[in-house]
Amino acid sequence: MTPREKTSPSISTSYCRFCTTELKHNVLDLGMSPLCQKHITPQHANELEKFYPLHAYVCDQCWLVQLEEFATPDEIFADDYAYFSSFSDSWLEHCRNYTELMIDRFGFDSSKLVVEIASNDGYLLQWFVQKGIPVLGIEPAENVAKVAIEKGVHTEVEFFGTQTAQQLAEKYGKADLLLGNNVLAHVPNINDFVQGMKVMLAEGGVITMEFPHLQRLIEGNQFDTIYHEHFSYLSFVAVNRIFAHHGITLFDVQELPTHGGSLRIFGRHTEDLSKPRTENVQDLLNRERQLGMESLAYYAAFEEKVKETKRKLLTFLIEAKRAGKTIVGYGAPGKGNTLLNYCGIRTDFLEYTVDRSPHKQGNFLPGSRIPIYHPDKIGETRPDYVLILPWNLKTEISSQMQYIQDWGGQFVIPIPEVKVFEASRT
Repeated sequence: MTPREKTSPSISTSYCRFCTTELKHNVLDLGMSPLCQKHITPQHANELEKFYPLHAYVCDQCWLVQLEEFATPDEIFADDYAYFSSFSDSWLEHCRNYTELMIDRFGFDSSKLVVEIASNDGYLLQWFVQKGIPVLGIEPAENVAKVAIEKGVHTEVEFFGTQTAQQLAEKYGKADLLLGNNVLAHVPNINDFVQGMKVMLAEGGVITMEFPHLQRLIEGNQFDTIYHEHFSYLSFVAVNRIFAHHGITLFDVQELPTHGGSLRIFGRHTEDLSKPRTENVQDLLNRERQLGMESLAYYAAFEEKVKETKRKLLTFLIEAKRAGKTIVGYGAPGKGNTLLNYCGIRTDFLEYTVDRSPHKQGNFLPGSRIPIYHPDKIGETRPDYVLILPWNLKTEISSQMQYIQDWGGQFVIPIPEVKVFEASRT
């Protein structure tokens, strides 16, 4: 071995988690970042954190955009997971409306079983419980599942996959409605996960899944939604291909405004011919293909666009601080941690952030070590700017925080690019 060979970095080869093709094509490299929901407690504030590469690739065969797997699901979700869905009023309303839609469209009643994968704190299934419809939640984070159980939402603490599906189907029966919101992107073994849904779904049953739409991520410059907990970034053409491979036909799709633009897919057993495909399916497949989402050219310019957004945000922060302005954050979401770590923003720019979740208050953001307080802190310190990290909830947050106009405070959103607006604007 030559000296040059000794000092060269090793290069690991990665393969597509769906079709096993070697991953060669870059979409976006965000450098090194910690796990975004592993908030740092005061007693661990001086300890070392693990940072992992945050690099998205696209498969040139099935067109699944994805990260490599560095942290296991157990590391990410199973130990005191910090995300609780019920702290967003608009999200709870979204889920209540979903419940009404499913009952009206498919006639679910007390004779049916509704099963949710990654059911979190019961934020959604509680609405079915109120309707007297039997439910089962499947949630890997024990601390989060405990909250759901306290609400009366029957929950099993498990990671979902083919083996879990077989066991739960034997124990409770198969699901007439099998749903999952913002979970499809969170699974490293997407084949085992989708095959598990095939196993868990009753004959004549319906699957719905909601997930951020890759088209909206690219067009809206939503790079901060890329973090280790999201293993995959999903176009409809890729998802349709994955589900078809496992004997599930997508018979409808809806475009939603949630999370900066999401899709809700409707699936059935391929052999179930009672639910014909709607025009929505072919229309969206055609649109994505016409946009070039099954070509490398579609992804080529994204990284430079992201770099420019970083420059603009840092320029704003530098100029504001030089002018003697105070800047704080609102929220402690996963996307916020990607943004802050990629841009190198620490307490020199953002003095603190606040969050409604008591599970986050009193801790520090991973990587940046920015302290997290109760929202009342903003009223006490009267900052000039409030940077809304969960920018997808800007309407809800700016409405709740209108009082910052009392001292001339303004809101800032970083995505798709830096924008400052008055507190009274919703």
